[in-house]
Amino acid sequence: SEQAPAGAPNEPVQSLPPRKVRCRRRRLSANLAPPAMALAIFVIAGNAGATEWSAERLIDDALSAAPPSIARAATVMDWNHRVLRQGNGVYFCFPTPQDTRPRGREPMCLDKVWMAWLDAWMYAKPFKADGIGVAYMLAGDAGASAIDPYAAGPTADNRWAVDGPHLMIILPDTTGLEGLPTDASSGGPWVMWKGTPYAHIMVPVGSLHGIKR
Repeated sequence: SEQAPAGAPNEPVQSLPPRKVRCRRRRLSANLAPPAMALAIFVIAGNAGATEWSAERLIDDALSAAPPSIARAATVMDWNHRVLRQGNGVYFCFPTPQDTRPRGREPMCLDKVWMAWLDAWMYAKPFKADGIGVAYMLAGDAGASAIDPYAAGPTADNRWAVDGPHLMIILPDTTGLEGLPTDASSGGPWVMWKGTPYAHIMVPVGSLHGIKR
C-alpha cells in the first residue's frame, strides 16, 4: 500500500488566520490561529445550530470520500485539526463540514499536491503543481461555481453545479486541460475554474442518485 514520507502523518497541520472564504464546495468561516507550517487544510467553525456528530460518525463520513484502498491508510482529521484517526498513507480525509450537514454530505480526501493547492487557494497565491494531484469526493458535493473560485452561492451567470461522486485531478502542465469542456453537464471529465491558477479536472464516476445525503 502507499506509504507516507517518514513522519508525515504526525506533522502538525496549519491553522489559518481569521478569514471568511468560499471553499470549493461551500462558504467557510475560518477563525483560527496564525499559520504554523506550509500546509493548509479546509477549516470551518460550525454554526451554533449545526448538527453535532460523534467522532465515529465523522471518521466514517470522511473515509466514505475515497475508495477502500485509499481509506484504509488515510489520516482522518476534523475541521479543528484534531486527528480522529492516525494513518500511514499519503491522504488526509475530512468529514462533511458542520454547516453543510443540514443540506447533505460532502467529505473529501486530499493528497499532498492538493494540500499545496489548497494553501495557495486559501491565500489567493499563485500555484503551480509539482506533480499530478488526485483528490476524492465519492459522496458528491453540495455545489460550486464552475467558473468562479470564490463564488459563495449560485447566481444567474456563475454556472453553479452540484456534482455526484467524482475525482479531482491537478496537472503540472496546464496545457493538458486544453480540449476538455468547462461544462459540468457534459457527461464526462471537465475543467473547473479554467484560466485561474486553481484550474483542475473534475472526473465524474457516478451520479447523485443512490447517494445517501
